Amino acid sequence: MLDLKYILENMDAVGDALATRGESYDLEAIAELDLKRRNLQSQADALRSRRNRASKDIGILIQQGDTGAAEELKAEMKAIPDQIKSIEADMEKVASQIRERMLIIPNVPHSSVPRGPDESANRVERTWGVPREFEFEPKDHVAIGENLGILDFQRGAKIARARFTLLSGMGARLERALMNFMLELHTREHGYTEILPPFMANRESFIASGNLPKFEDELFKVSPFDQYLVPTAEVPLTNIFRDEILSESDLTLKLCAYTPCFRSEAGSYGKDVRGLIRQHQFNKVELYKFTHPDKSLEELEALTRDAERVLQILEIPYRVVSLCTGDLGFSAAKTYDLEVWLPAQNTYREISSCSNCTEFQARRANIRFRPDDKKKGTEFVHTLNGSGLAIGRTLIAILENYQQEDGSVEVPAAIRDYMGKDVICAS
Repeated sequence: MLDLKYILENMDAVGDALATRGESYDLEAIAELDLKRRNLQSQADALRSRRNRASKDIGILIQQGDTGAAEELKAEMKAIPDQIKSIEADMEKVASQIRERMLIIPNVPHSSVPRGPDESANRVERTWGVPREFEFEPKDHVAIGENLGILDFQRGAKIARARFTLLSGMGARLERALMNFMLELHTREHGYTEILPPFMANRESFIASGNLPKFEDELFKVSPFDQYLVPTAEVPLTNIFRDEILSESDLTLKLCAYTPCFRSEAGSYGKDVRGLIRQHQFNKVELYKFTHPDKSLEELEALTRDAERVLQILEIPYRVVSLCTGDLGFSAAKTYDLEVWLPAQNTYREISSCSNCTEFQARRANIRFRPDDKKKGTEFVHTLNGSGLAIGRTLIAILENYQQEDGSVEVPAAIRDYMGKDVICAS
């Protein structure tokens, strides 16, 4: 959530910045509601002041022996508490209307973010690795996985619905190997603390992370409870310190977590429906940071490098892309996407998004820190998140980049100890 005071004091600048996202927001309506709220506050304050003055006046009248006037003033004052209560009720309604409008306004893009309407304006920052030249026509991961008997899309759909997949044998082991490899890399070498959070969360948690109310159609709701299955570990990790005050000396806090992720993918039908690219359920290792506002940009660079390291060790070509303003996620002020090379598609595809959300989520979740300088007041932390990595898409990249002409798949050296094999062959 943006700072209301900042919006009101910088209406044109905020409006222009939000317009670069490709949508318009009625900031004037928020300003009008805030003026209405302040007018109601003034009315309530005036009534309280009048009540306080009347108490003194009643005492003076009694001392002067004018009991009739004192009783008349008392009778007049009896109506004031109800008047104040009514005004306060109106204030709560207006405050709720302001909050409803504020909750659907996205974060303001950072000044370093490329301006543009959509992904065509994204900027490639760097590439790593050279795509392999095949001496045969490379197959896609669907054909490879089905031929090896490790991916079963039909039985996954039979058990659940379309876009759920059954992994078996070396497919299941490869998924688990990647999960363990990523968690151990990030905890042992990159200094993250591993968290195993709940895989569902309440409405307050989804509001704090920025998923609600705007993206309710994209979530799996657990009825009859007011709970939702997490679309990413970002949701529970954001809320670990909700309504808490951290110490400045605690920052930067670095967390990582494995969770299954559940997404309805509303509006994406007809796009990437083949294979594992866009599933309703997939596994992911998430990286998350709570940091000092002065350090969040450099921490984003570090988090992105941590995610890149996974692909470097696995020796899979990729590139890093700066998302433009029109392609940014709702809560993000700045985002780098990691895009992995997929030979069968002859292109790069997203495997991780690494974002600096500045104080946007922390303000919604009320997560602050107390500066070491005790003379300063509390401040909101900055939050960052990134996939480190999406496990299913990493599995895709391995199957396609390490495929052999006979249909087998070489296991990357970095995870052979986890797999117990050098090559995945048809059983």
